[in-house]
Amino acid sequence: MELFKPMNITENQPAKDVLASDVERVKCLIIGSGPAGFTAAIYAARANLSPVMYEGLQPGGQLTTTTEVENFPGYPEGITGPEMMEDLKKQAARFGTDIRWGIATASDFSGSIHKVTIDEKKIIEAETVIIATGATALYLGIPDETKYAGSGVSACATCDGFFYRNKDVAVVGGGDTACEEAIYLAGLCRKVYLIVRRDELRASKVMQDRAIKTPNIEILWKHQTKGLFGNGVVEGVNLIKNKGEADEAEVSISVDGFFLAIGHKPNSAIFKDYLNTDEIGYIKTIGDSSKTNVEGVFACGDVMDHIYRQAVTAAGSGCKAAIDAERYLSEKH
Repeated sequence: MELFKPMNITENQPAKDVLASDVERVKCLIIGSGPAGFTAAIYAARANLSPVMYEGLQPGGQLTTTTEVENFPGYPEGITGPEMMEDLKKQAARFGTDIRWGIATASDFSGSIHKVTIDEKKIIEAETVIIATGATALYLGIPDETKYAGSGVSACATCDGFFYRNKDVAVVGGGDTACEEAIYLAGLCRKVYLIVRRDELRASKVMQDRAIKTPNIEILWKHQTKGLFGNGVVEGVNLIKNKGEADEAEVSISVDGFFLAIGHKPNSAIFKDYLNTDEIGYIKTIGDSSKTNVEGVFACGDVMDHIYRQAVTAAGSGCKAAIDAERYLSEKH
């Protein structure tokens, strides 16, 4: 699911036909409403930046699809993802953040005043822009991934692995991320199946060696996921072994958790003409700051972080973005 999509301009809707009433000037625009966006909003609002936030297609971000969050500081008994995001939203609103529903569909960072189009029609002109659009986990595309979402299917071992202590789980993927997730889960779970489509791993040599040498990781070479099964929760995976070959066969394994580790897609497409990104699309920031290559534009959370991807690190980067934005405006004025 693309949370922030490029604008499609047709002959009937030329980009230049914008009424004055469709243009609004703000001091600080925040795009995205996950832990990074809401934390940025809290800090920006308390700094009197009068932030305007557009929540995007998935208000609250990826955490709204997480049932239990046990590793975010301040919740000793744990909390559901939606509840935590609602708490953050209330805190941001308390300090005066103007929180709106809307999707950023285009951007223009060519001038000193930055322009972002909302819902293909309204243009926000902002002195500073904080991008917190996150990243979308890549899925295999089988219906069972949706059916068992939050009930055994996860795209984050660090987030959800704790719930599968001493149980059997499966990880899909063959790159560094998949190996890292499998090794992490092997320290918690009884057994980890690593489902690999090919007869080799794409991961770096060091990660391959670690995965192969971990006693409770079993690599299922040349296996592809057909579907999941279970009564309300995941109880197993149906696989196709040696697909397309003479000895093709269907096999099933019993697991309690199914972890996807085939990558993430940062929601940065509408900014690519102006911001420096890596080959995947993660926005590059300067040094330890949240600054991008465009003055007055800052990035935080999963849209710029392909390493940690945790709610707490996203929140920390949101704090940095708001402080960077406040300092930028202070120096400018």
